[in-house]
This record gives sequence, structure tokens and C-alpha cells, in this order.
Amino acid sequence: MLNRLPSRAVFAAIFVACASLTGFGLVLQHVEGLEPCPMCILQRYAFVSIAMVALIAAIHGPVRMGVKVYSFLIAGLAIAGGSVSVRQSLLQRFPAPEPANCMAGDLDFLLGNFPLAQALPKIFSGTGDCAKVEWSLFGLSIAEWALVWFLLFVATAAWLAVFRKRTAPAVA
Repeated sequence: MLNRLPSRAVFAAIFVACASLTGFGLVLQHVEGLEPCPMCILQRYAFVSIAMVALIAAIHGPVRMGVKVYSFLIAGLAIAGGSVSVRQSLLQRFPAPEPANCMAGDLDFLLGNFPLAQALPKIFSGTGDCAKVEWSLFGLSIAEWALVWFLLFVATAAWLAVFRKRTAPAVA
């Protein structure tokens, strides 16, 4: 049954999921007052990037090789976002004995005042804000939920690109 699902619909569903997750993050930020840390912002960028690729794929309606290209792009972006989620989850589950230096925990500040080669290690070292769990659902933090979604996107992209069996076209 899932093999009959058009790839265009799958890409559209990925777009809707990413747009919803990004919207939820904005609600948490602007309504609930939870300010995102640099790692949260990177994860948000990953969701927006996945959404853009999925939207383009849904509009394009690719077949065969096109489905694989879009799927690999989505999987790559999801792996990148997932790696940030893993790092932040580890910071949250196993915090450093002393709080990390805040260094103005703003991604714009870091990227604007440091060369990229210096900013990236500072972003991934995490700040006090990155290690703090301010919201959770069913015992999972926002970073852990983001990881769940990134894994779902990787699995869906792998299914589309590699494991999905193509049914033979019906002969009239």
C-alpha cells in the first residue's frame, strides 16, 4: 500500500511536518518566551532547509533519479540536524560539572564576531543555555524530539530512494 503512495505526496508530508515543527518552535519562542540557544537555531535551520527541499520536490514531482537526488539531499540535511541534536542531547543529559561560558549565546553574535573556523567549535561546545532543559514532553527535551524527527526524515528518505519497491505501471 505504501508503495502506491506518490513520492510527491511523501515530499509534501515532509514539508508539512517541517513547517509545523518550525512553527511550533516559533510559538515556544514568541508565545512561551523560550529563547533558542545556538544549537536550537542550527536545528531550526536544518528543519527549514529540509522543508525547502521537500517543497521543491513536491512541486517538481520527480521520478526515479530525481526522487533519489531529493531524498539524499533531505537525508543529508537531516543527518546534519540530527548530529546537532545528538550533541545538545548529550549536553542536556550529561551536563558539565561547571556551567559553560555563556559567551553571549546568540548565533548571530558568534558568526558576526568570529571567523567560521572559530565560531563552529564555540557553537558545538554549547553554552549554559544549550545544556538547560526548559521544556519536555514524555520525558524528552526539544533537542531529543528534534532528533526523533530527523531520524524519521532519514528513514523516509532512505525508503524513498533505496527501499521502496516500484510497482509496474498498469497496462491498459
